[in-house]
Amino acid sequence: MSERIVGYKPLHRAFHWLVALLVLATIPVGVTMVSEDISRSVQDALFIFHKNVGVVILLLMLARLAYRLVNPPPPLPDSVPRWQASVAHATHWLLYLLVFVMAISGYIRVVAGGFPLEVFDAIGVPRLAPRSDELAETAKGIHFYVRFALVVLILMHVGAALFHAIVKRDGVFSSMVTGRPRA
Repeated sequence: MSERIVGYKPLHRAFHWLVALLVLATIPVGVTMVSEDISRSVQDALFIFHKNVGVVILLLMLARLAYRLVNPPPPLPDSVPRWQASVAHATHWLLYLLVFVMAISGYIRVVAGGFPLEVFDAIGVPRLAPRSDELAETAKGIHFYVRFALVVLILMHVGAALFHAIVKRDGVFSSMVTGRPRA
């Protein structure tokens, strides 16, 4: 860890906030779209949104991971205890993993289930999984259960960010919001 810490680069921040916005949008849509209390036309629109945004999230995450591997994020300030830095590091990688698991399992559920991916089908993107009811059901189960762990990790991440913003005021939060160097 270093004494003078730089903020996150603009592309780091853009990937973070865009993926966060899309993931946070897909969670309530995913819950609502399977409700029996909404009209079929609303349900269809929500399914189309959820499926297609899920593929966008997957593509953004692939780009984000590649960018992160080439451009590591700035280290945490020295004031962050080593155990907290380790937890933060593990949480970030688990978030990446679970977002990938959700996007891939959702994609496989749709494609193996024989459902359309309207936007991607229209531009001729090939399907990367075979049609299989068994595979679709397995992916559906993974997608269903992993969402709980993802929501817990998101809440932990948001809680830690707010702790740094409100309690610690150590620049960790502001470096992701503004990109300004941490003090």
